[in-house]
Amino acid sequence: MANDVVRRTSSVRISIPIQIPILIFFLQIVLGSAEAHDILLPSQRHNDSLPRLSYTCPAPNPNLYYRPVIGIVTHPGDGASGRLSNATTASSITASYVKFVESAGARVIPLIYNEPTETLLKKLELVNGVLFTGGWAKTGLYFETVEKIFKKVLEKNDAGNYFPLYGICLGFELISMVVSQDHNILEEFSASNQATRLDFSKNANLNGSIFQRFPPDLLKKLSTECLVIQNHYYGISPKRLLGNEKLSSFFEILTTCTDENDQVYVSTVRSRNYPVTGFQWHPEKNAFEWAARQKIPHTEDAILVTQHAANFLVSEARKSRTRPDEQEVRDNLIYNYEPTYGGKAGKGYDQVYIFT
Repeated sequence: MANDVVRRTSSVRISIPIQIPILIFFLQIVLGSAEAHDILLPSQRHNDSLPRLSYTCPAPNPNLYYRPVIGIVTHPGDGASGRLSNATTASSITASYVKFVESAGARVIPLIYNEPTETLLKKLELVNGVLFTGGWAKTGLYFETVEKIFKKVLEKNDAGNYFPLYGICLGFELISMVVSQDHNILEEFSASNQATRLDFSKNANLNGSIFQRFPPDLLKKLSTECLVIQNHYYGISPKRLLGNEKLSSFFEILTTCTDENDQVYVSTVRSRNYPVTGFQWHPEKNAFEWAARQKIPHTEDAILVTQHAANFLVSEARKSRTRPDEQEVRDNLIYNYEPTYGGKAGKGYDQVYIFT
C-alpha cells in the first residue's frame, strides 16, 4: 500500500513536468490561430463574426493625365559611329532613354530631328514632355531643331500648359548654349567614363526639384558614394554659369562634380521659372546600360537613383494639359520601330533605335 502511494506520488511528480510543456504547446497553437485572424487577407475572411472590410477606389485626380507621353529627340548617326548604319540621314535614340521613360509609366514618341518641321511640330502636340539625350552634335540642323523645340517648350509653359523638359549631358549643354546665346559657353573637362558622387550646392533649394522625393538616406549616399556615371568632355563651371546673366537668371545650380583633373563643373540644374531640369550626368544608364568597359554603377542604390529620376520626369508630365488623340499617339509611338542590338559593335549602347 505504501509502495502504491509512493508509486502514484512519483508518477504525479513525473507527469507534471511533461504536461506543462504540452499545455504550453497547445496554448501557443490556439493563441497563434487567434493572432492569425489579424493578418488574414480580406478574401480569406469567411467567418461572419469577423468585421467585414469595405473600401472605395479614390477617383483619379482630374488635373493629372495618367497616359503621359514623352517626346525624345533623335541624335544624328546610328549611335555606333556608322557600324550599324552608314546612311547619311540616319539618326538614333539610345534605347536606355526609352526604357528610362517607360519604367516610370510613360510612353515615347520619337521626335526625328531631320524630318519636316511641320511633322515635328505636329508630333510635339502629341506629347506631355520632352527629353534631349546625350551625344556629340552641337551644330547644324540638329542644333536648330533642339533650339526650336526648346523655345516651343517655354511657349507652352508661358501659355499655361505645364510641360517638362529633361536635358541630359549633351542635352544640358545645348540648352546652355541656347539660353546664353553663346556657342562658346562650354568648357572642356575630363569626365569620360567616370563614376562620381554629387556635391550639393550649399544654398540649393530642393523643394520642387528632382531631389525632393529622394529618401534622405539616398540623398546622403548620393553625396558620399559614386552612384552616378559621367561621360562627357564638355560642360560648364559654376563660375562661368553664374557669371553669365542669362544663364544665372534661368538656372539654379543644384549639384556640382569634380573631373579627373580636379576641375569643378555644374552637374545638375533646374530652371527658376520653368519645369526644365538639366543633368551633366546620365540618370538612365545605371539600370539599362551594361558595356563591359564602362564604370556604370549597378548597385541597388544606383538603380534607385535611376528610378527616382525617371519618376520625377513622368510625374511632371502628368501635370500637362495636353490630351492627344489616342490613335494619333499609337501611330507615332516608338513601338512602331524595332531596336537594334549594338552592344557588340557600338560605343557602349546595348540597344539603339535607328531612323533613316
